[in-house]
Amino acid sequence: MDTHIVYCDETGDDGHNTSSSNAFILTTIHMSVDSWQNNYNDIKQFRKDLKEEFGFHSGQEMHTKFFLTDKGIYRTYNWSDVERRTILEKFTLMISQLDLSIVNVIIDKTAIKKSDYPVLENALKYNIQRIDNTSGDDWKYIIITDSGRIAPMRKTARAIRVYNPIQSQFYSGYINRPVKNLIEDILDKDSKESYFIQICDFVSYFVHLYFKTQYKKENLPNRVGRLIDDKFVCRVMATLDKGNKFNTKASKSKYGLVIYPK
Repeated sequence: MDTHIVYCDETGDDGHNTSSSNAFILTTIHMSVDSWQNNYNDIKQFRKDLKEEFGFHSGQEMHTKFFLTDKGIYRTYNWSDVERRTILEKFTLMISQLDLSIVNVIIDKTAIKKSDYPVLENALKYNIQRIDNTSGDDWKYIIITDSGRIAPMRKTARAIRVYNPIQSQFYSGYINRPVKNLIEDILDKDSKESYFIQICDFVSYFVHLYFKTQYKKENLPNRVGRLIDDKFVCRVMATLDKGNKFNTKASKSKYGLVIYPK
């Protein structure tokens, strides 16, 4: 049986307050261990190319929100807007050519009715459910995430190994279908040390922008809107889709976006 490695990262906060973010997005990418080294080599070469062309140090973390808003270390590069958009386009093309699959779960916090709705826990549960369904009897997997929310994520993953209620297709109600292919507890790694977690961050932030502009019909954040527009966001999503990166079996929504609460 094959083994896959799953990486995840999020955009937005997991509290119910909508003033800072009205949605929470948890993005996972997964790949076979047989594809991992080639994927890593391709990303590493891509980062070397970026350094040669734009001076973007290969060891510098790609934090997409800060890159778009020109905050922190990114200001020291003094890139023009054209150069920054070009870097974003190159990142998108690079991801579209990797051998991996992407699942995005969006928790629309404006649709939450219950005060005890577990935002992070549900986002993770719905994501693992899709990965476990995809794995079938073909592969098992481990999950690696940034260290920020590791404790509640481990607790949730342990719980759904035992109790994972799924809506029955044959009668009204739920059946218990524990996840069966997850290996070990969720493991943590600093995003600065992981190209793959940085890819999750990149995709997650653009999914956030896509949901904001196309579903909620809202404007881009001011600083983001100075660099890109909603058409640019849509092109990023379309490029990833053309590369067959989205797991469209995860949902009937465009790009396989899983959106809760229903």
